[in-house]
Amino acid sequence: MSHTYALASFLADLHYDQVPDAVLARTEDLFLDWIGSALASQGARPVPLFERYAERMGPADGAARILVSGRGTSAHFAAFVNGASSHLVEQDDLHNSSVLHPATVVFSAVLAAAQDLGKSGKDLLLASVAGYEAGIRIGEFLGRSHYRIFHTTATVGTLAAAVGVGKLLDFDKEQFINLLGSAGTQAAGLWEFLRDAADSKQLHTAKAAADGLLAAYMTEDGLTGARNILEGEQGMAAGMSTDAQPAKLSQGLGTRWALVETSFKFHASCRHTHPAADALLLLMQREGLRHEQIERVVTQVHQGAIDVLGRVVKPTTVHQAKFSMGTVLGLIAVHGSAQLTEFRDFALTDADVDAFREKVSMTLDPEVDAAYPGRWLGRVTVTTTDGRTLRAAIDEPKGDPGNTLSRPELEAKFQRLLAYSGARTEAQGKALIEQVWHLRDAQALTDLI
Repeated sequence: MSHTYALASFLADLHYDQVPDAVLARTEDLFLDWIGSALASQGARPVPLFERYAERMGPADGAARILVSGRGTSAHFAAFVNGASSHLVEQDDLHNSSVLHPATVVFSAVLAAAQDLGKSGKDLLLASVAGYEAGIRIGEFLGRSHYRIFHTTATVGTLAAAVGVGKLLDFDKEQFINLLGSAGTQAAGLWEFLRDAADSKQLHTAKAAADGLLAAYMTEDGLTGARNILEGEQGMAAGMSTDAQPAKLSQGLGTRWALVETSFKFHASCRHTHPAADALLLLMQREGLRHEQIERVVTQVHQGAIDVLGRVVKPTTVHQAKFSMGTVLGLIAVHGSAQLTEFRDFALTDADVDAFREKVSMTLDPEVDAAYPGRWLGRVTVTTTDGRTLRAAIDEPKGDPGNTLSRPELEAKFQRLLAYSGARTEAQGKALIEQVWHLRDAQALTDLI
């Protein structure tokens, strides 16, 4: 378990002044994006179910805030509801090679704990960096085989959330070892829900954030956990992976800042659809094509896309439509966009989108599959109604580190998310943006939302 020890030592020794300014700035970018993702889900099913559970089981008030309502509660239930709400509209971040959505679990737990513990903006940023760095490496360690059955953001997310809170609590190496054990033994989350359009994806992230926080608070109080939960004979890799690589746990600690590799989502859909969506949009713009002129679209994809998207044949809910390659490409082809409003207004009701869905298929491509998960390549082959065969390729989807969103673009996305749900006015959105851009100066976080 030398790699686990190395990771725990790095986490214990990490200090704010060791984190490069570019990493801190990127953390602020990701934090703003996460707040917007959570607020965009205000009032949307199943978020009110999580809010009602928190009201029923939690305290009537508390220092930690539920983003969608602003209501005070305990750190546990704030992490629980915020974890659910920030993963609903499919606009939260993704790290490619770990196939992990870090923000929804790390920020949900860390903000709730920081508010509860009276921590500063700098404390939140450092803790979030720790959660990202640990979570990404654990996701990479568990490998591609893990993701085929397990929702990595649910499983690994529990440990990432726990590490973030553990850093807020200033854990030493031994406490981080115990923390990983208690978080890892709770890790769960299966992909089967996609077949039924069930609400489990939000339960996954709600539980990951809250269970990570639980593990940290109880570790502080003396709870012990398995010392070798990652690499042990009956640990996570043994039960949840067939291609685990222990060296990934400690690779580049302190020199490679994995957080800055995280991608922002441009389209409001499963990230596996984005490369093909960008490639189709490029092709249609390049060729001047309309959707009526397209007879067939073959997307050349990696196996992970088939494993996740292949479960959805004909979506029955808007959320399930975000995991349908045909629906996403239908929105791109017919409406030129696959943002939240297009999904709400057209994904299930537009006859042209429905017809286009039937024209789309996925095929495993060796080049694309070999590059994944480090790179998510987009390749499409289009057959037109007049018999032409056209191809387009993109190597970095919009939002990837090499094709990222600038701060003005992030601000525009943030305002779109708030406008979608009506959670805040444009002026209130601007005020929130300014708070995040000055997060390093914040001495307290109770009034952030």
